Amino acid sequence: MSTPEAGVAVADDDYQGAPASRPLEIVFGVVALAFSAGYLFLTTQIPLRREAAPGQIDARFWPTVIAVTAVVIAIAILAMALTRPAPGREDLERIQPGGYVRVIATLVITCAFVALWSLSTVILFGYRIEVFPIAAAVLMAALMLLYGHRRWISLIIYSVSVTAFVYVVFGMLLRIPL
Repeated sequence: MSTPEAGVAVADDDYQGAPASRPLEIVFGVVALAFSAGYLFLTTQIPLRREAAPGQIDARFWPTVIAVTAVVIAIAILAMALTRPAPGREDLERIQPGGYVRVIATLVITCAFVALWSLSTVILFGYRIEVFPIAAAVLMAALMLLYGHRRWISLIIYSVSVTAFVYVVFGMLLRIPL
């Protein structure tokens, strides 16, 4: 039997979705809780130039709201993973060949970006060069290449335009040090 899907006939017996996985759901809940709790801790470490007056919002307010919300959601996810059967994942494809390699490469590329970003500025040939715009554009291009984008002109335009947008909005308009 076959069913048309996006103009292609697919045999029903050939498709096997990903199996339900309770351990995967629990691990995701634990990782989400650990990440959000770490983020909540970091929000308490945000330095304030001055304390906010009663009824005013300081620099810690919104990051703390986001962190508390994330912790609550992570606890709910973990509770559902522990008390309910694992949801079916028939609509998801099984792990494709090279999937683990892409995840590890993504982590390596992201760690390299964070390491470069921590340099902040570099003096090269007597000129002060900000690292963030260059590192962000290279990060975007590397991730796009890793996940299959091959058109060079759109790769360059997209990487440069998104990096410029982030730099202008956060670095110049909001004056957040990048």
